[in-house]
Amino acid sequence: MSYVDEVFDLVVEKNPAQPEFHQAVKEVLESLRVVIEANEEAYRRDALLERLVTPERQLLFRVPWVDDQGQVQVNNAFRVQFNSAIGPYKGGLRLHPSVNLGIIKFLGFEQIFKNSLTGLPIGGGKGGSDFDPKGKSDREVMAFCQSFMTELSKYIGADTDVPAGDIGTGAREIGYMYGQYKRIKGVYEGVLTGKGLSYGGSLARTEATGYGLLYLTAEMLKCNGHDISGKTVVISGSGNVAIYACQKAQQLGAKVVTVSDSTGWVYDPEGIDVALLKEVKEVKRARLTEYAAARSSAEYHEGRGVWGIKCDVALPCATQNELLIEDAKALVANGCLAVAEGANMPTTMEATEYLQANGVLFAPGKAANAGGVATSALEMSQNSERLSWTFEEVDSKLQNIMVNIFHNLDNAAKKYGMEGNYVAGANIAGFLKVAEAMTAQGIV
Repeated sequence: MSYVDEVFDLVVEKNPAQPEFHQAVKEVLESLRVVIEANEEAYRRDALLERLVTPERQLLFRVPWVDDQGQVQVNNAFRVQFNSAIGPYKGGLRLHPSVNLGIIKFLGFEQIFKNSLTGLPIGGGKGGSDFDPKGKSDREVMAFCQSFMTELSKYIGADTDVPAGDIGTGAREIGYMYGQYKRIKGVYEGVLTGKGLSYGGSLARTEATGYGLLYLTAEMLKCNGHDISGKTVVISGSGNVAIYACQKAQQLGAKVVTVSDSTGWVYDPEGIDVALLKEVKEVKRARLTEYAAARSSAEYHEGRGVWGIKCDVALPCATQNELLIEDAKALVANGCLAVAEGANMPTTMEATEYLQANGVLFAPGKAANAGGVATSALEMSQNSERLSWTFEEVDSKLQNIMVNIFHNLDNAAKKYGMEGNYVAGANIAGFLKVAEAMTAQGIV
């Protein structure tokens, strides 16, 4: 049995009932097979893959808090510090009822390679809780965040582990967490990113993941003989990533015709009205039915259906495993040119392989959505220097990082005889840097 297969079997055996983690590891190891087989003796001797797929530290803890009725509630919380070979752990905190250890491990594992691709000195980590901020009062959210940070603060720091926001963790939650960290530790440091502008946050951080997705997508199209201007784009999701992907796509001359949320989706053939979408989702925190009610050109549909709309570019920006094999077939049948992942692992492996086999340009999330963590690292730099850069400065650095990511993964794919396979290129480019650092630092 090959080293790759041995290690994957070991992951499944040692991490039962964690399908998302198994999926992420399998996808990465399969595309690294050519690199690993060329270095198998040294990697096997140093157990490099076993160390790569095993977190350096897994933290599981309870979060007790009191709701508005005076009832004590208890949530499960996690922080997986996966790999610090190239820098302090860096990755978001997800607050969602679906959160469990397997999902946090899948996200943390992906984060290793994503962070490596940015070219910045940040390692991979992820965290979160099964707490659901939806429907909670500000006081309840604050009570949870303060209790959560009371425990998490023991394990994080500006040069140790720097969490950020993710699904369910926005500016409000980061603010409450930062205040509690500062209160407990008595230091004012850049321990969280995604902070408010009045206390160390970075301009362009809110827009970064969505903008970065479009910068990489535009570069991928350009390098394959296409211009994003004039293209029809379908987007899933209506959160932070989707909103700013929509905004940047339209700035670049494309027309976005769909967005979705957990209950349904909107098709707007005249192009999504970003200002209205922001009002509905960021201000009112309402459902997309309100978008459709306020805009005569929009059609609202229950359930799923975004990927059935004819488009040139598809950008899944909602959650993991949302683009299925039947969706991939619909996109190919409708002549879709490119798919770029705005969420983490939103396309199933079967759908990814189908899209690639049918000539669709495919940019994986660890590359395409790296703009958020890249700008978080830029926020860390600003905090360390006690400086605040302009929006234009941060946006320019972000664009350069995303363009470089595309060329790095493109070059890696070509070097290993897999030209056009950007999934393999991203994994290889991210892996080689981490493997070199791990080897240099000895058996730790």
